[in-house]
Amino acid sequence: MSVRMDPPRTRVLPKAHGGRFSFGAGEWSGAFGDIGTDLPLLAGILMASGMPPVRVFIVFGLLQIASGWVYRMPMAVQPLKAVAALVIAQGADAGIITGAGFAIGAVMLALALSRGLQDLSRLIPEPVIRGIQFGLGLKLFILALGQYVGSQGWIGYLLALAAAAFIVTLPKSSRCPVGLLLLLFGVAVAWMGGAAFPSKWVLAQTPDAWGLPLPQDIWAGFLLLAVPQLPLSLGNSILATQRLADDWFPERGVTIRKIGLGYGVFNVVAALLGGIPVCHGSGGMAGHYTFGGRTGGSVIIYGAFFISLGLAVHLGALDILAFFPLPILGVMLAREAWALMGRIRQTEPGYRWIAALVGILAASNLPNGFLIAMAAGSALYYISITTRSRRSTGKIPSTG
Repeated sequence: MSVRMDPPRTRVLPKAHGGRFSFGAGEWSGAFGDIGTDLPLLAGILMASGMPPVRVFIVFGLLQIASGWVYRMPMAVQPLKAVAALVIAQGADAGIITGAGFAIGAVMLALALSRGLQDLSRLIPEPVIRGIQFGLGLKLFILALGQYVGSQGWIGYLLALAAAAFIVTLPKSSRCPVGLLLLLFGVAVAWMGGAAFPSKWVLAQTPDAWGLPLPQDIWAGFLLLAVPQLPLSLGNSILATQRLADDWFPERGVTIRKIGLGYGVFNVVAALLGGIPVCHGSGGMAGHYTFGGRTGGSVIIYGAFFISLGLAVHLGALDILAFFPLPILGVMLAREAWALMGRIRQTEPGYRWIAALVGILAASNLPNGFLIAMAAGSALYYISITTRSRRSTGKIPSTG
């Protein structure tokens, strides 16, 4: 039996809003509480895949609005971190990405409808989940420092150093999300630098036809992107998010099944519309809540921002890459990667070696490295707990 992965319950509950919407100052502040994570991942996916930014931003925004309307609480929609990290680090075309989203959505819908979410999540050892997170973070961290921070030579390193210093020196008591401030810093740098920071990527501006992903793309997306993502989604996106929702918004009665159904439907719809795979993340909810979001209004505002961003790109009023001087984007991605790697500390000390081994295997360039890491880590975990159990009952003599 695996170690519990649920976060500790908080003692602070917001005032109940009875499902009403609010668009006050707190909702506006909370709306951008997670933008420092979402926007760099979206930009990284766009740069690595050549997906049309207009559609990606508009679909992402529509899903935010739908989530705010359905849940009536700051249940934000986020890019799937494992999928994003793999696409940014290894590359994948639009067909495989939408195919992965469709596969993930279909699997999650099947699990939610069959009421098998909780049972299946118990079978995935916590050290394996933490190890996959560590491996993804390591791949993303290496990429951020190598290809992003170092892309502009010594100027890039100076920019990255300035951005890192900005993060370190920002007061902990600041009521403005650090990611949003860093994003604004990047915009200011790009505006002042102009042609000094050219991009090496060309983004597709004309959307392809909407519709069902090709069968071969669904299969490839499932193997390459969905398989590493699903264990994380079961352990973190579903269980941890439900616990947080129950802690902060008990009056809403959000269940694991409801989150699973929403997760599945959103990904199937996103795939049909040509968007990226998404999830309901506990980190996204925490970001909105921390900076003032208490209703679905903060998520609706957030969605409207991304729709506006997509329309601005479509009308030619905005070059989205102007938001992201590559060295600053590298610092933002490295920050996200470091947070992913740091989750290994939440593993029970006696099993951290398994998590570390899984992470190293996952981050390696082995063919199907994540599959190998998951299989090896799970086998080692169950062998370990079986051995410990037999030793505690005296069936195996202690070597100590």
